[in-house]
Amino acid sequence: HARVRKEFWGYARDEKLSMNDMFLEKYQGIRPAHGYPACPDHSEKETLFKLLNASEQGITLTESFSMVPAASVSGLIFAHPQSKYFYVSKIAKDQVENYAKRKGVSKEIIEKWLATELNYM
Repeated sequence: HARVRKEFWGYARDEKLSMNDMFLEKYQGIRPAHGYPACPDHSEKETLFKLLNASEQGITLTESFSMVPAASVSGLIFAHPQSKYFYVSKIAKDQVENYAKRKGVSKEIIEKWLATELNYM
């Protein structure tokens, strides 16, 4: 994320943050990642990997959407100065049913993928 801010997108070329400032997220923008509170569904990595042709870079996904090699990372970078981290609260049954329909998978699959995020069971 720091390299994107300073080099690739260059909107914070002169940024000089201490490690403490980094931990306190005093930089511009956010980098939520699949599987974390803002994007709890790891399966969306599959879409991201297809868009990026990640396998051509030697990065693949396991059946449970873990990245191989294990040192691989992915995230979505938003540079807007008003971007703020957020989390998705517990998910209700009707939301799971709707999400399953939109993704074209069974409700049981979504419940498996998002088991720790459900407000029922």
